Amino acid sequence: MSVAHQPPAPRFYYSAPAPCPYVDGRTERRIFADLSGPGAAFSYDMLSEAGFRRSLGFAYRPACPGCNACVPVRIPVAEFSLSRAWRRVVARNADLSIAWTPAKATSEQYELFHRYQLGRHDDGDMARMDASDYRSMVEVGAADSAIAEFRDASGTLVAACLADRMPRGVSAVYTFFDPDAEARSLGTRAILWLVEQAATEGMDHVYLGFWIRESRKMAYKARFRPLEALTQSGWTRLDDGATPPASGG
Repeated sequence: MSVAHQPPAPRFYYSAPAPCPYVDGRTERRIFADLSGPGAAFSYDMLSEAGFRRSLGFAYRPACPGCNACVPVRIPVAEFSLSRAWRRVVARNADLSIAWTPAKATSEQYELFHRYQLGRHDDGDMARMDASDYRSMVEVGAADSAIAEFRDASGTLVAACLADRMPRGVSAVYTFFDPDAEARSLGTRAILWLVEQAATEGMDHVYLGFWIRESRKMAYKARFRPLEALTQSGWTRLDDGATPPASGG
């Protein structure tokens, strides 16, 4: 795209300081970019390269005073292969049918989402989301977004993954699943499926959001290798066994 035909640059805003939801005793602040208007899809693709995530009609990343704990990470699709452990996860879920559906909220999805929140994150703000809140999460700001639905042999929805599809990659926005089906490792299966789809569609990366060393809820992301982390030197390939470094403010 020539300079003359590039869409207007997004507007950026800072949030007010607030208690960090991931690390006790720390303060969170975010920088937001407005994704409304023409060229939103192009802007989002560029912002993803800079470590931003989407929430509703905004892209954001942490800009916390004195803290670099949140590290953007992504899987390089062409280099990824299934380990023995990942193959076992795929085999355990061989009975599932998986398909993209439009980013439109359904009552079936919300029921599963609510069960997941109560079973896994009952102390978090998302556990208090009602059906209208869930609809906003799925539909507001969706550009080329979709939901991957995972159904068992009886047709029951057991997992869902809201994802943003971009020209060069796919971003996992939010995944939820049956909290009683722990043996299936459905969260892991969802990420592996996104990698499979990205490879099929010729995409370069699957963006997993922020890895946070101090947060048990975010620690699982470091298990996917190869993995790239956004550092002060740009996107850097992590060696096996290494943990992602701080990304800089």
